[in-house]
Amino acid sequence: MIQQKINERQQLFNDVIDNKIPERVPVMGNIMYEAAIEYAGFDLKQGQWDSEIAYKVFKKINEDFQTDAPCTSPTMRNPLFYQILGAKSYVMSETGVMQHPEITAMEPDEYDDFIKDPFKFMCDILLPRLYTELDTSPMQAAMVLAKAFKAKTDEDNIARKASREAAEPYEYAVIGGAGFGEAPFDFLSDLLRSFTGISKDIRRYPDKVKQACDAAVPLIEKTLIPPKPMKYRYASVPLHMAPYLGDKSVNEFFWPSFEKLISRCVSAGQTLHLFMEQDWMRFLDKLNELPGRMYMRFEYGDPQLTKKKINKHIITGFYPTVLLQTETKQKCIDKAKELLDILAPDGGYIFNVDKNIMSLKGSVAENYRAVLEYVSLHGNY
Repeated sequence: MIQQKINERQQLFNDVIDNKIPERVPVMGNIMYEAAIEYAGFDLKQGQWDSEIAYKVFKKINEDFQTDAPCTSPTMRNPLFYQILGAKSYVMSETGVMQHPEITAMEPDEYDDFIKDPFKFMCDILLPRLYTELDTSPMQAAMVLAKAFKAKTDEDNIARKASREAAEPYEYAVIGGAGFGEAPFDFLSDLLRSFTGISKDIRRYPDKVKQACDAAVPLIEKTLIPPKPMKYRYASVPLHMAPYLGDKSVNEFFWPSFEKLISRCVSAGQTLHLFMEQDWMRFLDKLNELPGRMYMRFEYGDPQLTKKKINKHIITGFYPTVLLQTETKQKCIDKAKELLDILAPDGGYIFNVDKNIMSLKGSVAENYRAVLEYVSLHGNY
């Protein structure tokens, strides 16, 4: 009976991928592990260091929020891993949330070294700059790296086991977890040159930026395409720099290497989940022209225009998480109904919020439960 329910839920997502109209609108949920820790009654700072609480955390979320796929997942930013490495790129804030500060690891005059051999340059130069405990002798650095990955693997295994066991009674579909990567231009911006640095570079060293984006494609491709590519499980690609660039800069610097990366993943048979951070409405035509059939999760913009323009791919997102904190339960439900009316007709839609939920405090949890229950009951075709 349990396996039958799992199969039914899995079929909802499979049908959407296959461009068929499913029995009803599939429901996804995205609650950050940090929010789940606090919701389950644990201290956020302490909870991120204690993997033994993971089962209780996942169980509490699964009990209270009705979705077709797991609503939360193990953290990607384990603080133990980053502490062992002496990370500058990811640090814990005073509130206990892991933050990614604006940092620069590569200097403008090092573009040629990166372009020549990106992997070697990253190992020899960039990693010791980003992770201070690797800035030592090769033998000691190897020991630190081994220790960090052993700790991460142990913690991840505990969390994944807890997640699986806590999910068993709830008959979830499995749809993600195939890989994670970035658009090449975003990769350069995030960890190598920073947002500020790349904004200067596209004016001062335009050819170097283009070459570096192309050079990064094979590296990122490896993080997105598993040994056995999966049509029904997606690899995640958050996208963020394009909305902050003019159209000319997007066409010149962002899109060529991004499109190349997407094409390689699609050719390999791997489904992708693109998260369009900020407003991507001016790029809808270009997004629809991308090959394959992908999840496209939108943060801001016009759902009606998106439904009109995006017909090759899957639309998700758009539900404003801010409403869960600021509006009544009925207004939150009314927004879900509005999105169903716009996006569900003719299929190609999966319900989800516009961004991951970072806190369930106040009215958020109660309103979110009501919204998920409404969509599960009324998302019929």
